[in-house]
Parts: sequence; structure tokens; C-alpha cells
Amino acid sequence: MSRLYEALSNLEMEHRPPKVALSEPVQAREFRSKASPSYVEIEGTCSVTLQPCSASRLVALTDPNSLGAEKFRALVVRLDHVHKQRQLKSLQVTSSVVNEGKTLVSANLAITLAKYSRSRTLLIEGDLHRPALASLFGLRELQGLSHWWSGENQDIGCFLRRLNDMPLCFLAAGKAHDQPSDILHSARFAEAFEQLAKQFDWIVVDSPPMLPIVDVNLWSRLVDNTLLVVRAGVAPVKALKRGLQALDHPKLVGVVLNEAAEVDQVDYEGQYYGGKKTFVS
Repeated sequence: MSRLYEALSNLEMEHRPPKVALSEPVQAREFRSKASPSYVEIEGTCSVTLQPCSASRLVALTDPNSLGAEKFRALVVRLDHVHKQRQLKSLQVTSSVVNEGKTLVSANLAITLAKYSRSRTLLIEGDLHRPALASLFGLRELQGLSHWWSGENQDIGCFLRRLNDMPLCFLAAGKAHDQPSDILHSARFAEAFEQLAKQFDWIVVDSPPMLPIVDVNLWSRLVDNTLLVVRAGVAPVKALKRGLQALDHPKLVGVVLNEAAEVDQVDYEGQYYGGKKTFVS
């Protein structure tokens, strides 16, 4: 794993703008104390209730006192710090290959942004080849991007769904689309995405893996930054490098190491959370 850490470190340094330092994690109560409780309703949206299964691993929602949830709060604090240094409002969460946990990270990150900072957050199911977010939330047959695309003169805001009582909206993929690049590369969607960005504080896109399809590259042209998810023991370093080199606008804001070794978990949980076992993303 030392070679993986070294490679990731080099990749992050290559794509990180100069003079940007990430802050140290803070406790959730300090983070929440700086949050604004206000929330402006998005016109035309209706609410739906999340129905995740017990094995969903949505720790930010179902297990807020876990180490995994704390790590997502720390990630949000770091992103907020970068946001204050430079333009960062929208980001895509991707990985080099499948099965690295990008969808789970996207969901927990968006929930944390909405739940603890009370930021108006939009979560987009951006993997139109293999959409998985709606199923993770226990939401079936939601209309979304593909339906908006096939309709005429429809406001994309009509397909947003507010989740629970959080300032979090969800734009589902809808049915799988054979040619997502037709949507993502269109001027129509670029204009719609720009309008959405004006209504939200944060936009999180669960995009496809970097390899082997082109969709992630199209998303990189729309969002401000890319958050890379790397699963220990799954992601080949060559695939990571090849994927990042294929992006026209890599703008790498950070790397999330998924399923890291449990050595630090035990010490942290034993001192702070009573030794309870937790899945860490």
C-alpha cells in the first residue's frame, strides 16, 4: 500500500493549486455552530422520504455518532476551507474503476453538507449508465435526467426531490440512457446546470468511473472540482494515472481512501466512541 499512498500523493500535488492548505478536522459541534439554519425552498420541488435498508451504510444519516460519520464531517470542513480560498461550489465524485465506493461517498457527503452545515445542497445521480443512488436511498422509479431530456420545454427543477426535512435535493438519473454523452455534452444541459448552480450552495455529482467511458470527462467540464475515491486493494495505480490523464479538466480537490486499515479506527473509537465497530468511507 505504500506505493499507492506515494502515487496518490504525487497525483494530488500535481493537480492542487498553490498555496492552498487544508484545515485540520474539528468536532461536529464546532462545525454546526457556524452553520446557518436558514433554508430557502426551491420552487416546484416536492419532498420524498428516504427508505434506506439497514445495510445501506449511510452513516451520515443512520449512525451520526460513528467514526465514519465523523470522517465525513471532517471532509466537509476541509472542503469548506478550500471553498473559502478559491472557487469550489460543485464537484463530481469519481473513481478509477467500479466498486470503489464513489456512490456511497457521494451520498454521505451530500447528506453531511445538508444536515450539519444546513447548506442548500443538490445531489445528482450522474452515472446514467449504471445509476445506483436512487436504489441506495430506497427510492424507486423516480423520474430524472433522462425524462427531462426526452421531454420538451420542461424545467429541470420539476424533477428535483427534497429528501426528508433536510435542505437536500436529489436529481435522479431516471431510466438508464444508452448515450449519456448526448445529454452531458449538450448546450441545453450546460444551461440547465448553470441555472441549478445559482439555486444551491453545493452540488455533488455521483459521476461514472474514469475508465473506460467518457462521461466523467464531460462532467469535469461542468463542475468546479473532482473528488477521487480510491478503495484500498482495488484501484490499480496505473488506472488512476491513466484516468486522471484522460480528463480535460482534472481539477483534483482531494482523495478519499475507502476501507482503509482498521488500526487507527480501534484507537479512535475506543477513546471517543466506546469501541463500536464502524464502516469507514
